[in-house]
Order: sequence, then C-alpha cells, then structure tokens
Amino acid sequence: MPSISSEPGQANRGSSWYAVYTRHQHEKTIARNLTTKGFETLLPLYQVRRRWQDRVKVLSLPLFPCYVFVRGNLERRLDIITTPGLHSFVLSAGQPASIPPAEIEAIRRSADSGVCVEPHPFLKGGEWVRVKSGPLEGIQGILVRKKTQSLLVLSVAMLGKSAAVEIDAYEVERLSRPYGNGTRYATALSAI
Repeated sequence: MPSISSEPGQANRGSSWYAVYTRHQHEKTIARNLTTKGFETLLPLYQVRRRWQDRVKVLSLPLFPCYVFVRGNLERRLDIITTPGLHSFVLSAGQPASIPPAEIEAIRRSADSGVCVEPHPFLKGGEWVRVKSGPLEGIQGILVRKKTQSLLVLSVAMLGKSAAVEIDAYEVERLSRPYGNGTRYATALSAI
C-alpha cells in the first residue's frame, strides 16, 4: 500500500492542492474522513520494518508525518478544518498555500511506482536531475549519494519536507533549472 489517495472528482480537477497539518498518527484517519466528505486526498506511505522483542512487523507510515494533501474548493474550507484531528492548513501570508502540481505529481508517482521511497531531510541545493526512463520517467528532483546508493530527493518546498527514492544514476540527466523555473532554488553544486 504505497499511498492512500482518493480518485479525483469532476469538481476537484481544476482545484489546487493544499497541505493540512494533522495530529500525530492521525494522518490515515483524516485522509479517510476528508475523502468521505468528497475531497480528493493524497497520503503517500512508505514501508518500514520494525522489530519488537518477539517479532518483526512491516508498517506503512506516512512519508510526510503530520501532513495530508487535499485538493478541493476553498469555499468548503470549513468542511476541511472541522475534521477531527486536523490542526490547520499550511499557510502563506495568512492564506492556505497551494502546492505546485508538479511536486504533488512527483510524490504520487514515486509512492505508487513500487520503488523504495523513504523520508529524507529537506534540501534546497544540489544537482537537479530528470529521470530519463523507467516508472519514474520525467520526474525531477535532486540527486544525492548515500554511501553506495544514488537517491532522487523529491521536495515539497511549502512544507520544508522531502522524500528520497532509490535510483540508478545512469537513469537521470542533469537539468539547469527545476520545473522550468529556477528562481526559488539554488543552482547546481557539482557535476554528476
């Protein structure tokens, strides 16, 4: 179960994506409740093995703890805010801040692709790359190295959160600017 997401409704197709801040460990319940209220939601999950004294269990945990992405009309903001366990929208200048669709699509495709995805510290600088082939083709992110692995870091700038996906370095090509607009991001630091 890589992500919990609802199917887009006709009313939501032109709407923006927003992030809502939730109580700790209430993400799945809130995503389910918002979907019941008619909102399109996205809760990307990743698998982790946890060892207890008598067993090992595989858990599905939120890729971005305490956050759920919701898409819908802000005229129904009260329906969202009154959901039990939800604290608030992620705000910018006192208004719910919309998340760029390219960031949401990159997170959704990575979570649903079947590749290993895990939380990663948020990065602003680094080498921007685009995946050339495979299930993540076209996704853009920051290429980093972790011991012998190459990771593609996908960021949601508004949250200051990132996720890392294992990738072969030969499957990516260097970009000069992310998503066609590099004004918010640092330039590349080094060559691949």
